[in-house]
Amino acid sequence: MSVDVVTEIEIARPRAVVAAYAADPDNATAWYRNIKAVEWKSPRPLVVGSLTAFVAEFLGRRLEYTYEVRELVPGERFVMSTAEGTFPMETTYTWEDAPGGGTRMTLRNRGEPSGFAKVSAPVMARAMRRANRNDLRRLREILEAS
Repeated sequence: MSVDVVTEIEIARPRAVVAAYAADPDNATAWYRNIKAVEWKSPRPLVVGSLTAFVAEFLGRRLEYTYEVRELVPGERFVMSTAEGTFPMETTYTWEDAPGGGTRMTLRNRGEPSGFAKVSAPVMARAMRRANRNDLRRLREILEAS
């Protein structure tokens, strides 16, 4: 069973500001509750092909994985993926102008779990949706406070 979780939020900040902050791996630990550490494996700045290693805790497990940037259209779309572990995943951010000068940000995580992770896919999807909603709220708090 595949997992495909889409969440979105409106943030009262210009699209360029939201996109620049959200796509910067150095900010991930500030707005993603489950991400504990980030390490650049490629030179800065972020470009297609860049590698970034993450350490996360999700559903009581420590996860270590490296994302590769697959697509980067500044201010519009950012796609990264990993093939590591029992849950290869692709993460996509998109940004659109929202009424009043704000930004609508969409966060999508999709993947095809294998092994035991496949059995727990429905539980994983619900937990991921809840975590993503909370993370996007935190992102909004940070950006609207600045």
